Amino acid sequence: MGVFVFLPLVLPLTAVPVARLAEQHLHPRLATRFLTALAVVLAVCSTLCLGLLVVVGTAQLPGNPLPDGWSDAEVREAVPYDEVAGRAAIAALVAVAVGCAVTGWRHRRVRRRAWRALEEMPERQLVVLPDDGTPYAYALPGSGLEEGRIVVSSALLDCLDPAERNALLAHERAHLTNRHHRSLLAVRLAARANPLLRPLRAAVAYTTERWADEEAARTTGSRKQVARAIGKAALVSRGAPTPTLAGIDGAGPVPRRVAALLAPAPAAMTWPSVFTTAGLAVWTAAAGTVGSALSSANATVTLFFVLKAATPL
Repeated sequence: MGVFVFLPLVLPLTAVPVARLAEQHLHPRLATRFLTALAVVLAVCSTLCLGLLVVVGTAQLPGNPLPDGWSDAEVREAVPYDEVAGRAAIAALVAVAVGCAVTGWRHRRVRRRAWRALEEMPERQLVVLPDDGTPYAYALPGSGLEEGRIVVSSALLDCLDPAERNALLAHERAHLTNRHHRSLLAVRLAARANPLLRPLRAAVAYTTERWADEEAARTTGSRKQVARAIGKAALVSRGAPTPTLAGIDGAGPVPRRVAALLAPAPAAMTWPSVFTTAGLAVWTAAAGTVGSALSSANATVTLFFVLKAATPL
């Protein structure tokens, strides 16, 4: 394996330039799907890398339950600086596991509390809560057999005119239909697995909002109407109860979203040419992802055969 076993830990750096360029130059739908897949693959590869290092590091600890052959010199030679890397990987993998567990638990807890608060409300997609003091709106994903709901406070509706309310509902409906909460949760878990993926987390939070903006503009037939609704909601609303749920005033600079809506609609979903700045960044990130996956697979196979050879029959 050699030093190549460490590549999946640093190759997420190749995704940093694509984060900003993808959200600016790719269609929001394509950017969301591409960046989410990129983050998940890179996170899985880096976590697998930590797992391989933990195997070597754990074998050096006294009293470990692993076969004695796993601490032989042949196994240690497979990983450079095995003593330091192995022990550091143990702490890092524990931190990854705890961080992902906390993120998933918070997302699940907020969803459960939100559904519990809606138990007495009419069974329809739009739920208006009688809250005159706190303006908010967010898309609540379905729970079990329940369909998702759009949760809006009366305070926010009072700030919008009828046309802007239609834009609000179309925006939130787009979040539900396209299951944006899955992308938001996936990239947050990926960022927990590898902090170098945080730019992708921010980028996906923005592209999901842009995707919903464009869907709302297509549904209402007025880009200016959606832009006004976003501007007003951003001024008064406090946002969704957790970053993994989407709302009309969600992540991303609101002026950029308004400016994008006041401009012509983005082009159809096409991959940029490699000879453009965005294309170069996209293909660089794709190459880094492929390299990370190949490095992880090579390290896994190599370590498997090394441990197999070192394990007594």
